[in-house]
Amino acid sequence: MSSPIEIREVRGVRTLHFGSDWVQGAMRISRPRDLELAYTREMMAALLLSSGWPVMPKRILQIGLGAASLTRFIYANLPEARQTVVELEPAVVGAAQQCFNLPPMGEQLEIEIGDGAAWIAASSDLYDLILIDGFDADGATGNLESLSFYQHCRARLAEGGLLVCNFLSRSPHFLKSCIALDAAFHGQSRLLPQTPGGNVIALGALATTASLDEAVLRERVQVLAETTGLDLMSLVARLIEQDEGLPLVV
Repeated sequence: MSSPIEIREVRGVRTLHFGSDWVQGAMRISRPRDLELAYTREMMAALLLSSGWPVMPKRILQIGLGAASLTRFIYANLPEARQTVVELEPAVVGAAQQCFNLPPMGEQLEIEIGDGAAWIAASSDLYDLILIDGFDADGATGNLESLSFYQHCRARLAEGGLLVCNFLSRSPHFLKSCIALDAAFHGQSRLLPQTPGGNVIALGALATTASLDEAVLRERVQVLAETTGLDLMSLVARLIEQDEGLPLVV
């Protein structure tokens, strides 16, 4: 890794940095299972669209470990799920183990060291949920924003599966990434409303997901809050404002 890994701690929140002020992940020390950053919570909004609701995804692939926020959340709240995490840098895995409560590897969790784009291109496994969140010190994602990468991701989704990507609205490649994702998924993609931090969560599906009107959406959000502590009410409010009450579909 060209940039050094830095661990900072302010007011009870530990953050991961790659040699800059850019936050690569965060964990509130008193509540390590919670998703501290808004964009990580909204990446898990994919659970609202689970085709088998209330049954949750069983096979999950994550590309980009960071501070292991999503990994910890899934490990704690979806105990029947098997996670595979692909991380480019061994040092990031070491930092997650030492400083960010990375769960132990075993039946629930497998860590693979490698380039995410090359790894998924060579994979033959199918997943119910694929989570993409991989940035370097400059906010670049390398090959994780190409048309071929999104096509390989689509090929690795099981029936009813979803791809979730973390985009940065200020990135010079933002529009290109949105177009490539939509092309790879034949128009079955959607951007969630931008977070206050400038993150835009993008969803891709094999087919149109279940239509969720406001009442159903609020009910599912309440269930997730009660079972996992995941608070998505602010997202619901922004979705309703964005769509003027129209159903949520991908």
